[in-house]
Amino acid sequence: APQKMTVQDVPRVFPTVDVPDHAHYTIGVVILIVGITGTLGNFLVFYAFCRSRSLQTPANILIINLAISDFLMSITQSPVFFTNSLYKHWIFGEKG
Repeated sequence: APQKMTVQDVPRVFPTVDVPDHAHYTIGVVILIVGITGTLGNFLVFYAFCRSRSLQTPANILIINLAISDFLMSITQSPVFFTNSLYKHWIFGEKG
C-alpha cells in the first residue's frame, strides 16, 4: 500500500523568499492602520445601530452582522499580522 506523505516528510515544501526589512515594516504599519480603522469604524457602525431606532430595520441586520464579523477579524487578525511583520517571521512556532 502506498504511504501517505505529510509536510514534515518533504523539507522546504513551502519555500521562502528573502524580503527586505523595510518591506516587512511597511506592510506591518499598513496592517496596523487598517486594523485600527476597521476596529473603530465597525464599532461606530454597531454603536449607531444600537442607539438609533430608525436604523434597526431587518435589512440593516445584515449590515450589523458584517460589521460585527469584520470587527472581530480586525481585533484578532491585525495584531498577529502586525507582530509577525515586526519580527519578520511567524512567531508562534512550528505547531502554531
